[in-house]
Amino acid sequence: MSSSRRTEPDETRPAPGAVTLRSATPADLELLRRWDRDPEVREALIDADWGWERELQRHPPWREWYIAEADGRPVGFIQIIDPENEESRYWGCMDPGHRAIDIWIGEPQARNKGYGARMMDLAVERCFADPSVHTVLIDPLASNGRACRFYERQGFEFVVERTFGEHACRVYRLTRGGSAAPN
Repeated sequence: MSSSRRTEPDETRPAPGAVTLRSATPADLELLRRWDRDPEVREALIDADWGWERELQRHPPWREWYIAEADGRPVGFIQIIDPENEESRYWGCMDPGHRAIDIWIGEPQARNKGYGARMMDLAVERCFADPSVHTVLIDPLASNGRACRFYERQGFEFVVERTFGEHACRVYRLTRGGSAAPN
């Protein structure tokens, strides 16, 4: 079953400035720590400790970490993983062809300005740039209604409620056939 991506502009808010992604580096440590302390970010995340100090030094082949910048200013974070090969087996036993995304706006003044939608577009484009990828997954907390509505507006299809560790989540998917990203 395929989903359809939102392609029309959101007329309720102004278009965001240019959003780009760059690889996260150890130089981003303090920025990520600051974002980690933000109550809205903390409320939306499953993992309490991302181990930034250690993990920014590592570059496993199954993970990509990005800092999203709007007009050259850092505004958010994106993680893209290959859940089939991810070390913790968070997603369980997965078939090839999937990617999973974690995304958040870290800068409070950058929220509700359209940057999240552009970040998601860029993340999905990166996922589907690999021709073997057919499905993108995302798993917001079930209690985070705002995030769930955001992913639905982005064309993600609700699949199932699932508990990851102690956290009730809603799993959403976007399939290649339903994406506006290049095939």
